[in-house]
Amino acid sequence: MANRLDGKVAVITGGNSGIGEGTAKLFATEGAKVIIMARREDQGRAVESAIRTDGGEVTFIACDVGDEASVESAIAEAASTYGRIDVLFNNAGGGGRTHFPDEETEEFKRVINVNLNGTFFVTRAVWPHMVEAGGGAVVNMSSVAAVRGTSPKMHAKFGSTSSSYWAAKAGVDALTRYMAGMGGNDNIRVNGIRPGQIMTPGATRGTINDPDGGHHAFEGMFDLMQMIEGPGYPVDVANLVLFLVSDESRFITSQIINIDGGTPVQI
Repeated sequence: MANRLDGKVAVITGGNSGIGEGTAKLFATEGAKVIIMARREDQGRAVESAIRTDGGEVTFIACDVGDEASVESAIAEAASTYGRIDVLFNNAGGGGRTHFPDEETEEFKRVINVNLNGTFFVTRAVWPHMVEAGGGAVVNMSSVAAVRGTSPKMHAKFGSTSSSYWAAKAGVDALTRYMAGMGGNDNIRVNGIRPGQIMTPGATRGTINDPDGGHHAFEGMFDLMQMIEGPGYPVDVANLVLFLVSDESRFITSQIINIDGGTPVQI
């Protein structure tokens, strides 16, 4: 099925690379008018150019999702650019490099801010535009870290992201369910996704474009847990996001879907 997003205006945060870039390109091929938001303007402009070269309609707007004023300004510009907002993919985020109990306060606050506060800031700013449009669909980026633990031996052998990242993504899960409850009367659906071993620039060691040359930072741990062989790629996640914002999922809300190759415990 093609043109699943014809006439829709979609905002994608962190659309400058990885999963955000892949989703922006897929949305454009499905007929959406795409707004890419990111801090790194050079990367965002490159994605914008690539989509336009392929015939898609797209606009890059610089935005720091952790800065409330930046978000309000960017969303206002997005709404005025194409006249409405129908779809939001809260993709921007990232982890820290240190671990509890050594993680410093400033790093903890920074990671919480971009992942959790950013999801709140952007969705809050988009919400009235979706109400005005008669409804919409929001997808929030979580992580398998939100629902799984680690052990001292696992951490020692495979490593892990920062405690702030785990806490932030658990918060995103809860916020997703809360927002979905608030959106019911306004025809706004809110769902989340939890990627596992996905080959993105931020999580890859080696060459990401070479399936045999690049390796996920936590490849060993994921390979032990997965039911099917990995890794996954941004397009795998983009396909799920497309489904969740299209009319094909019109009766789905308040769900958080794992996309992780299958693990023995699903929550």
